Amino acid sequence: MVKLVKAKLSDIPEMQSLVVSEVKDGIILERNEDEVSTNIRSYVLAKESEKIVGYAALHIHSLRLAEIRSLIVSSEHRGKHIGKKIVEFCLEEAKKLEVSGEVLVLTYLPSFFQKMNFVEIPKESIPEHKIWADCIKCIHFPVCNEISLVYKLAS
Repeated sequence: MVKLVKAKLSDIPEMQSLVVSEVKDGIILERNEDEVSTNIRSYVLAKESEKIVGYAALHIHSLRLAEIRSLIVSSEHRGKHIGKKIVEFCLEEAKKLEVSGEVLVLTYLPSFFQKMNFVEIPKESIPEHKIWADCIKCIHFPVCNEISLVYKLAS
């Protein structure tokens, strides 16, 4: 059985090992140990028998904008709705934190998010601070083929 828990600093090595191939392939943006440590409160883990099988981070950009980052589910656990549970957890957390606008995702799998009522938006509408803080570090920058989508939070 998979349970969702907030990450701890001691989880970082296992989290890093889970994304090695996706980082190498440019699917997930590399985040070093210090960056993950600084943002550890943002991460939610999916654990099965104390092993991390997936995770994501909910990053707050402003009062009106949050972002789900680094969503990963181990290859052997895909297709079991774990990613959906992680995203739902992040959306609930955004509501509890009173983010008043929307939750952004950048993804190569837009249909996954569209099934959860995320709507595609033009990348040009993404706030500039997001682009310069994160996208500039990506191996695909400036030619990015990720799709940007948002989930509108109820006001």
